[in-house]
Amino acid sequence: MGETQIYLLAWIVFFPLAGAGVTYLAGRTDKRFRDYMACAVAVIEFLMTMIILITMKDQTAGVELPGICQMGLKFETDGFRAVYGTVAAFMWMMTTLFSTEYFRHYRNRNRYYLFMIMTLGATEGVLFSADLYTTFIFFEMMSFTSYVWVAQDERKESLRAAETYLAIAVIGGLVILMGLFLLYHQTGTLMIDDLYQACQGKNVLAACVCMFVGFGAKAGAFPLHIWLPKAHPVAPAPASALLSGILTKTGIFGILVISCKILFHDARWGTFVLLVGVLTMVAGAVLAVFSIDIKRTLACSSVSQIGFILVGIGMQGLLGEENILAVRGTMLHMVNHSLFKLTLFMAAGVIYMNLHKLELNEIRGFGRNKPLLKLAFLSGALGIGGVPLFSGYISKTLLHESIVEYAGIAGKSDQILGVPDIRLVEWLFLISGGLTVAYMLKLFMAVFVEKNKDRQRQKAYDDLKGSYMNTMSKIVLGICAVLFPLMGILPDRFMNWMADLGQTFMGAEEAAEQISWFGMTNLSGSLISVLLGAAVYLLVIRGWMMKKQADGSKEYVNCWPAVLDLEDYLYRPVLLQVLPAVAGGVCKVLDKLVDVFAKIQPLAAYVEASFFNTIQDPVIVEMKKDIYHGSEEPDDPEEGNPVTHVLGRCCNAVKHLLNATIWKKHPCKTDFKHKFALRYEQFRENMMLIGRSMSYGLLLFSLGLCITLIYLLIAAVRMA
Repeated sequence: MGETQIYLLAWIVFFPLAGAGVTYLAGRTDKRFRDYMACAVAVIEFLMTMIILITMKDQTAGVELPGICQMGLKFETDGFRAVYGTVAAFMWMMTTLFSTEYFRHYRNRNRYYLFMIMTLGATEGVLFSADLYTTFIFFEMMSFTSYVWVAQDERKESLRAAETYLAIAVIGGLVILMGLFLLYHQTGTLMIDDLYQACQGKNVLAACVCMFVGFGAKAGAFPLHIWLPKAHPVAPAPASALLSGILTKTGIFGILVISCKILFHDARWGTFVLLVGVLTMVAGAVLAVFSIDIKRTLACSSVSQIGFILVGIGMQGLLGEENILAVRGTMLHMVNHSLFKLTLFMAAGVIYMNLHKLELNEIRGFGRNKPLLKLAFLSGALGIGGVPLFSGYISKTLLHESIVEYAGIAGKSDQILGVPDIRLVEWLFLISGGLTVAYMLKLFMAVFVEKNKDRQRQKAYDDLKGSYMNTMSKIVLGICAVLFPLMGILPDRFMNWMADLGQTFMGAEEAAEQISWFGMTNLSGSLISVLLGAAVYLLVIRGWMMKKQADGSKEYVNCWPAVLDLEDYLYRPVLLQVLPAVAGGVCKVLDKLVDVFAKIQPLAAYVEASFFNTIQDPVIVEMKKDIYHGSEEPDDPEEGNPVTHVLGRCCNAVKHLLNATIWKKHPCKTDFKHKFALRYEQFRENMMLIGRSMSYGLLLFSLGLCITLIYLLIAAVRMA
């Protein structure tokens, strides 16, 4: 790459940050011009990433910006980063173009565009980061700027979901930071490409677990997935597409760094990631089957698809050097899932901006006479369901084949997961694929095939016809929808090209195997999932999750038990009630113990003194004389201190003067010297109790910590 392309990396990150400010200022004067500016920034960003993707030619290049944030910022591009940076920019371009119509009747659009474009720069900063320090800075920036998306509507449920999202983001960020401290302490570097060599012979497991928890929370891995089902239904549809399609992949990026750059080909780590992936894959699919809100269903679907990706990452560790199928499957399913959710959430957005409803019983029948919307949604549904001739089939086939390949290896050698275990994983993989087919079939049938039980409402839906979205939205949806059959029918031209570029980042250097994509061996896995999905839809969804009403119609019913809501019945009670109560109780006990010891010590000294003074045993008397050399015991110290003595004498002199003149009939009898001494003793006793208490110690510690942080900030500014 030439020098121009190298510095283009920095432009890709910082151009949106500057463009966000310009867009905001434009919106203060002209709303239409603001929309044009936002679209222009997104389009230019996409073109810059395309230049990087086209001109890199399997090369790796980086750029460093020294002095920024003390340690400097480092960016790098390779095949994986170029592909995913381009995917991110493409999604931002499409959602920004779609937003011009979607936000037509929204308030606070300036704020939305400001933080939307800032998040674009932060996301590109994560994906192109060359060291984990840069990753962490832009990861936290991305978390805080995207918080505004969830709270955009400012409704009660929106603010509560935003609160959950922010809590997960902050806690996850702090855990990542702890992991970075531990990793840097062990290795002395955070450069991603240097980590594997630096970690050899070092105990970095604790650091990796900390980082996995933080990145996994952003990715939506079970059991830290709780923000996804809560945030997506309340966030605007374009924001939901980005939250699900791209921001979750920044978490996957961090997990890939751990799995492919630190614990490379580590079978035990691969087993751990695989188990988390299986739990996430199954839990998300089950939640999606139960949901009767279209955006919540798609959010739970994202949890499940993240599980599929984690299964691929886990299989990379288990397969070791023979992990080429798992590597390529992971890469392609990441790209596929991003594009699927872009299309599906925008289709849901078209429904919402016309009806302002998301519940299946209310939006039922909306898409019956809307062929473009129906085809776009169907394309995304067939793709994410892994149906042949669509791109999802390719990536899921690779992931499935990696599990089958490991089953053959495990049958020949002593592995962590034996053949029975891996066969269970394979069946859970196929069942989760079947559940994907089931819930996507439920959404498609409800919105595009069934009729609404309210005939007047159904007539109003049918009358919309071509006026339900403008030309720009139709172009955006059409372009996105056509990608899936195009990539699925011609996998060797499109899918293999992306996999070839991305596999080097994950440590796979070997050439791709020739796969018969449409042979019966590979088609059988997809066929099993489709048949399972059809059975679940007919027997479970239509047979159990739909209840017959008095007028003979059937409605979708939410059968999910409320007590299984992890946020409301586990995380919030533990974090907001149990932990504060336990911590507060411990602090109170410690505080009381310190106060008790503070009172016992003077009492013990008094008892000891009384004992020696009252007992007149001749031996003890002789010992006292010998110790004190026959001298007199010192008198008790005078009360007060020099300050109280001086103030007391001055006040007593004034008192005597006034008593002899003004106060002669009613003289003052107060001894100010004694009074000030008593006040001083009382003050000293109170300060002694406070000084020995736990609360005071914590207060001083907090004050000292604040002073230290202020000093570090001043030092950093001066050095910068």
